Amino acid sequence: MNNPKPHLLIATRNRGKLAEFERLLGGQFTVEGLDGQQIDLPEEGTESYRANAEAKAIAVARATGRLTLGDDSGIEVTALGGEPGIVSARYAGEPVSDARNIEKLLDALAASASPDRSARFVCWLAMAGPSGLLTSVEGTCEGTIGIEPHGANGFGYDPIFRFPDGRTMAQLSDWEKDDVSHRGNALRAILPALAEATGNA
Repeated sequence: MNNPKPHLLIATRNRGKLAEFERLLGGQFTVEGLDGQQIDLPEEGTESYRANAEAKAIAVARATGRLTLGDDSGIEVTALGGEPGIVSARYAGEPVSDARNIEKLLDALAASASPDRSARFVCWLAMAGPSGLLTSVEGTCEGTIGIEPHGANGFGYDPIFRFPDGRTMAQLSDWEKDDVSHRGNALRAILPALAEATGNA
C-alpha cells in the first residue's frame, strides 16, 4: 500500500512560482499555495531576500499549523549596482506588471551606457513549522540581459534573461528551466531538510 504524499504549503499566490514548485516537488509532496485561503502575508521589506522569505514562511506556518516554504527572489544587474534586487517584483511601481518592470530595467540599462549586461537571479527559500523557522537556503542563476524580450514560457524577467546559447529563460522548456533556475537550485538545496521534516527521507 502506497503512503500518501506529505502536504507542503507554499507561502505564495504567484501562480508562476507555484507551478515551478509543483513541477519540482510534486513527485514527493502534495504542493498547495495560498489561493482561496484567508491568510495575510507579511509586507515584503527591503532588508534582504532571506528576511522576506523567512517572514513569509514563519507567518503562514504559525497561521496554519503546517509545514511551509517561503520564497523571495529577484534579479540583480551588475551595471545597475545590483538593482532592481529585492524590489524586483515592484520595480516599476503599482500596479505590478512584468511588462512594465522589464521596460524600466531595459531603459535603465540603456541609460547607464555600460557595456556590461551581466546579471543574476537570486532565490532564498525558508522552511518553517508551527514552532518557527527550520532552515533557509539560497539559489542563484547567472546570465546576461538581452536587448529585448523573447519567449513566452515564464514570468517576471524571464524573457530578457539570456544564457550563453542565446536563449532566454522564457525560451527554455519547463524541464530545462528547472535544471538551471535560481528557484530550482534553491529547491534542490532545501530538499534534504524537507524530506527530514516530513519523514520522507
